[in-house]
Amino acid sequence: MSMMEKINQIIAENGLTAGNLTIGDCIAIANQAQVRVSDVVVAEAMITSNMTQSEVYSAVLASFSHNLYAMEIGTTTGSSFLMGTAGRELAQEGAPQLVADKFLNKILAYTLGAQVGNHSVGLQPCAGTGDSCTYAGFVRAMLEELDDKETVARVAAVMLKIGTIFRVGKTSTGCNMEGFGAGAAASAAAFVELAGGKPADMAKAIVLAISPTIANPCTPRVMVAGLCATHIGGGVMIGKLAAQLAMFTSIPVTVPVDVMIAMAAAVHPISAKQVVPVVIQYMEPFFKTNMAVETYIGEDVQAEEKARIDETIKQALGEARDMASKANPIVKPFGEAVVGGSSQAVGSPTNTARIAHYLSRGKITKVKIELYPELFARRGINVPGILMAAVYGAGTDNSQLYREVMNKVASEGIEVEILQVDIPQMQRITVIAAENTGMVEALNRGGGRLVLKSASDKEEAYRVAKKLGIETVE
Repeated sequence: MSMMEKINQIIAENGLTAGNLTIGDCIAIANQAQVRVSDVVVAEAMITSNMTQSEVYSAVLASFSHNLYAMEIGTTTGSSFLMGTAGRELAQEGAPQLVADKFLNKILAYTLGAQVGNHSVGLQPCAGTGDSCTYAGFVRAMLEELDDKETVARVAAVMLKIGTIFRVGKTSTGCNMEGFGAGAAASAAAFVELAGGKPADMAKAIVLAISPTIANPCTPRVMVAGLCATHIGGGVMIGKLAAQLAMFTSIPVTVPVDVMIAMAAAVHPISAKQVVPVVIQYMEPFFKTNMAVETYIGEDVQAEEKARIDETIKQALGEARDMASKANPIVKPFGEAVVGGSSQAVGSPTNTARIAHYLSRGKITKVKIELYPELFARRGINVPGILMAAVYGAGTDNSQLYREVMNKVASEGIEVEILQVDIPQMQRITVIAAENTGMVEALNRGGGRLVLKSASDKEEAYRVAKKLGIETVE
């Protein structure tokens, strides 16, 4: 049985149809057929486009014609209103290296050059023009470094499979589904494919690459000088890191790749509605403007914008000053160690429980834990910390008790009640004891800190926090 016949058979056996295969489908089929993911991607294109394998390869490479031209402009004569001549500076002979890896450095230089070219002659968008920069930069680097054009076409096909799916998910503004998100995911897959990694490695790499890009907005990078470079360049770097982790470590990744992509698409429009307005507020003073356009804008509108911009800068500088005044000294920068992996999800509720423990008196019979939805969802890591603090008064650094506490509490017959409350940031811990019940209601903060909202004895709660070295904030 030929490879193509085997792939077709698996597609049919699984009730799938060429033309609507997800990334997860392609990876699963490749794993079952013991072929490369690119083989499945290309096979799907052969079926849906009625092409031979060589015709698909040719069509994939031909699709880059304009974007490679734009990248050439960006690395030679082009100039960008946001990135200047950075593309030319990085691609010219004797240019400084961004990274020591020659191939990776070329991808970065050409990716950034493609964005300069985008601002000069335009790019054909995939999910958007941002991820098209990454694909063009990666393909150009492969064309220079690899003799086998079929390999270039196969790797490019995998990138485009991911990019075209992100294109559907990109329904609003957001680099999370474009240069940063799609770019990182496609780069991760490309690095795995190029290195001959296993299909399962590719799935893990894509998930790892998408994770830090979720909800990242576009607005600052497309209107403010310079910021775009670390979005699209960062996507490549994240992709490389994700691929290396997936292929060369045993790092556990349990999220299915299709779920991760679906989540990215679901968060995307929410970011556009919730995050982008805040970004616009702070970045508006630095938006690039076109004076020829401004001549058509009324003086009253311009005056209003200037007043708003001046106020924004004043506000931002004041907020920065406030943060600086509250920052720890660099000679004592860190809080107490926190077991469980998160100072926010574990440290803060654990410290809340610890205060509640010292407000109680007598034999403890029950602990009631009330958490807002995010903390409730992460109960697997924070409840052990909360219980070791609530029952035994243990600090956030007691790793041994953290591992043993669930069995210990159960063996002592202490009742535990865990509830979800629909109050943002809320963590309410009640320690029910024979002589006196201790209760602390606080708002969750990172770094193991908390905002003390109420307590069975609030004044005493503050004294306990101070004595234990627990940081309370306003």
